[in-house]
Amino acid sequence: MTYDIIVIGSGPGGYIAAVRASQLGKKVAIIEKYSTLGGTCLNVGCIPSKALLDSSHHYYDAVHHFEEHGISVENPSFDFPKMLERKAKVVETTTGGITYLMDKNNIDVFEGLGSFEDKTHVKITKKDGSSEVIEGVDIIIATGSKPANLPFITLDKERVMTSTEALKLPEVPKHLIVIGGGVIGLELGSVYKRLGAEVTVVEYMDKIVPGMDTDVSKELQKVFKKQGIKFATSHKVTSVERNGDTVLVKAIDKKDREIEFSGDYCLVAVGRKAYTQGLGLEKIGLEVNERGQVAVNAHLQTNVHNIYAVGDVIKGAMLAHKAEEEGVAVAEYLAGEKPHIDYNLVPGIVYTWPEAASVGKTEDELKEGKVAYKSGKFLMRALGRSRASGDIDGFVKVLADKNTDEILGVHMVGARVADLIMEAAVAMEFRASAEDLARICHGHPTYSEAVKEAAKAAWDGKPLNA
Repeated sequence: MTYDIIVIGSGPGGYIAAVRASQLGKKVAIIEKYSTLGGTCLNVGCIPSKALLDSSHHYYDAVHHFEEHGISVENPSFDFPKMLERKAKVVETTTGGITYLMDKNNIDVFEGLGSFEDKTHVKITKKDGSSEVIEGVDIIIATGSKPANLPFITLDKERVMTSTEALKLPEVPKHLIVIGGGVIGLELGSVYKRLGAEVTVVEYMDKIVPGMDTDVSKELQKVFKKQGIKFATSHKVTSVERNGDTVLVKAIDKKDREIEFSGDYCLVAVGRKAYTQGLGLEKIGLEVNERGQVAVNAHLQTNVHNIYAVGDVIKGAMLAHKAEEEGVAVAEYLAGEKPHIDYNLVPGIVYTWPEAASVGKTEDELKEGKVAYKSGKFLMRALGRSRASGDIDGFVKVLADKNTDEILGVHMVGARVADLIMEAAVAMEFRASAEDLARICHGHPTYSEAVKEAAKAAWDGKPLNA
């Protein structure tokens, strides 16, 4: 069987590439080694983690905030197995939706491990050991990533685990030690803290979510400390040992002192790495970089002219929405169109509570680039909407060019900023100025008014409600 396009991997990058290619008239096949479509994001990443974040947030509110709203719930409790059951149903519904999309768009789905026979033929090895070979004019690699690990840590996937296992624990930990203060560690740490676990985050860098704006990192850490999460930043983990139901984590702090942390579970959340195992890249001479990522050019094309790669398997932020945009871009490029992706406008989001979101340049990046800029910040607690809901933590910060007033970056912590950040992304896509954003009439009372006020603070230094 010959296809115009073969996609290897059915995560957000892969399945979206397949759908878009089919919409543009291509005959498409998609290969997935697991029994369900959707990749890491839908099965063991974005979707299940958000389901648990929402469930645990409801419980936390019942315990800590219902009373102030005049709602009495005597001795709130939770059913952890039922939470996991709900999470599983959400995943099942979502992955089932991908199967529906494949059928709707006449995309042939092959279950098995895809590997290159040559640059146009892919062998599909099924679980029963049988195999078949299909041919593609162009091939898109969308095999994603796997959790990274430190070389001295043995993952038993029971007490010492990755995010995959942390989504299906048999119980709520008594003390969860999280190695890594990035998005994954903070989100899953928040889930279990809300459900009663003691949580300690051990981070090598001097701040959490180190890739985000420093003000965002500081605000998140302050709020999480208030919620009871403990932090050990500037700590280099040196060993992780399990003894029965106890996990001992040793680390060196910035004063070269050895610090020990003892818990019953340890989540290793030190990032992710590109997954190319079993693809047979060596058979076709396809190049990877020093980090094992597939090397691509500006069109996401590899050194083998008919093979492309998208998502976590290539360089850049490991985000589902970035992968989706790349999948669309390759499909459109192969159909003769001229798509573009502005990587500066790919938002970064932390789905804790409060949420955090950023787009564009951070203040540190502007300083390092010697860009003349101005900054405007507005606190969420100054909003009527925030006071009404009780979500008063956080801020919106707008960074704009000092000379032209063009918005260069927007950084937020607060309620629903995961959705709110897109107002900034749209404005920046059209190269809006801080004044443009400040002069747009925003609904009242809304959280979005903080964007208007921060933009006004950046534009003329005079927010109206501060």
